[in-house]
Formats: sequence, structure tokens, C-alpha cells
Amino acid sequence: MQLRTIGGRPVSAIGLGGMPMSIEGRPDRERSIATIHAALDAGVTLIDTADAYHQFADEVGHNEELIAEALRSYGADTSGVLVATKGGSRRPGDGSWTQDGRPEYLKEAAKASAKRLGVDAVGLYQFHRPDPKVPFGDSVGAIRDLLDEGVIELAGISNANPDQIREANDILGGRLVSVQNQFSPRFRSSLPELELCAELGIAFLPWSPLGGISLARSGELGAEFSAFQEIADAHGVSPFRVTLAWELALAPVVVPIPGASRPESITDSAQATELTLTADEVARLSAV
Repeated sequence: MQLRTIGGRPVSAIGLGGMPMSIEGRPDRERSIATIHAALDAGVTLIDTADAYHQFADEVGHNEELIAEALRSYGADTSGVLVATKGGSRRPGDGSWTQDGRPEYLKEAAKASAKRLGVDAVGLYQFHRPDPKVPFGDSVGAIRDLLDEGVIELAGISNANPDQIREANDILGGRLVSVQNQFSPRFRSSLPELELCAELGIAFLPWSPLGGISLARSGELGAEFSAFQEIADAHGVSPFRVTLAWELALAPVVVPIPGASRPESITDSAQATELTLTADEVARLSAV
């Protein structure tokens, strides 16, 4: 497995996104555990989660607990796995997502996440999404305090624009290590954020890097974006693998975190690090 770094810490160039294993349409627990174990077998050492990855109001942290269980039951050393979680979004149980960026809430949420994950300090904690009711700087200030207090080891933000990336890095005293934004063949509006992260040396973690759960599950990515299918056919691989290889080629700070709920899905995604695209292929895919 090819490695990249987050805050100086080596991680697999492809991570695992845990959300599909805990929200609507989720598989049974046994298949989810098998999916996480398959990721570890493939060399994945970055697992992304959030306290809001759950379906019902009374199961906050469902995905965090699932990941902690999978790591405990793996049967081999998992000390090198970086678990990244997030706080600042909530799910009231009616299918909606809400924001809560209050500093006092974020501090309590981070401590609760550490407890569910069974760790003394969260490896990477990210502010999930800006809350329009709370000044962004106040929310990031809470992340800074958590970092200073040792509740978290590394700090990141998610769903941020370039100005917010710069502001967060300033508030954190240059210690912002990751930005997690949506980016895929279907959703490319975060390219400025990706380029800024490359300039600043901050890891950029594309969420929904395959275009979202529905597109990935339906297998229609290649039909919607024919260039990805044609290049996949030329290499004898899936268009999903080409998509991730393309994202890796955009900048050395990019670490895609494809969501998965089946072992074979993350096994295929992990092999994207073995696919080398030519400069012409990368240019063709970027021009789509």
C-alpha cells in the first residue's frame, strides 16, 4: 500500500469511509465488521468516521463504536491505524442533518468520541461542518483547545472554503493537518480547496470520492462519465479504481476516503494505489 502523510503521520493513500455502515440502508453488523477487516487486510490505515454517522436519535456514535469493535476483534496489531472522527453535526432521527458548532458542545462531543473509540486521545478530530449560528472562529477555537489539552492528537476541518481553511490554520497556530471536502468526478467545486491544501502541505481528504453512495452502489459511474469507463477498460480495472487513481494523481496531499459497506468494495478501492495513470490520462479525466 502506497503511503501518504497527515500531520507527519504516515497513512495509507486510500482510506475507508465508515458512513455507509451506519446510516440508512446500512448492512448488518457482521458484514460491516467484515468490511473493516477487509480494509485492514488490504493495508488501509486511515478510517474516517463521525459521531453523527447513525440513523436513529438514540444511537449517536454508532459508527465509532462499530469501528472500535472491528479494531479490537481484528486479531492483529492495529496500533498504526489512524481513526479520524468528526463533531459538529447532529442527526435528530428524522433523516435530517443539523449543525452544532458551539464550543462547549464540540468539547463534550470530542471527549465522548474518545470514550466510544476506546482511546485516551482522538487520533484526528475534525470540525464536521460550519454552523451558521456560531462564528467559525469560535468553533475552531474549541478544536484548538482540545488540541492543547491533549484530548485530540491532530486537528482538521471539513466542508470548508479557502478563507475558512486559512482562518482555521491561523487559529490553530499552523497545526491544521487535514481538510475533508466533497470531491469526485461529479462534484469538482472543491478543486480550489484541494489546490490550497497542496500549497500549504495540508492533507486533502475527498469524501464521496466516487460520486456518492447511490452512484457507487448503482455502478453507473462509468456510464455517467465515459472517459473513466474507457480508461478503466484500457487498464482492465473498474472505473472506481480509475477515479481514485485520478484523485491521487492530482496532488501528493490527496487521501481519498471512499465509503464502503462490502468487503469487495474496499478491496477494489485499495488497489487504486497500484494503478499509475499517464499524464495524458490524468489530463483527459480532469477535463471531463
